[in-house]
Amino acid sequence: MNYDIARKLLIDQTANDANPDTLLSRLKQGKPPVPGQITSILLALKVVFETLKEAHSIDKELALSLYTLGIKTLQLFATGSKIGIDWPPLLKEDLQRISLAAESIFSGTWETLSIAGKLKDEG
Repeated sequence: MNYDIARKLLIDQTANDANPDTLLSRLKQGKPPVPGQITSILLALKVVFETLKEAHSIDKELALSLYTLGIKTLQLFATGSKIGIDWPPLLKEDLQRISLAAESIFSGTWETLSIAGKLKDEG
């Protein structure tokens, strides 16, 4: 996967509510991601990270999709949990990985769930 494909994949997962199979749309509907969707998003995030880790700016369209993937998906998960949606067992951790990967693109340092978990436990 190259940068252009990765960027398009990330934007497409958040920008098009008309497509019922984007990650954002599925979570809004109370449905889990389609098989392979999280893996594709994480791979795209890693490609974008590697390409932009030395960059000083990010275009607004990509920034919005990173925000949406990093924050809104976790909010939708939490809202769904509160109203009784039975999410797949590892979805929360997958969304946390996506959130950390999105944050990593902004910071220029790749973060992992295990590091964040250790810091959280120590704090």
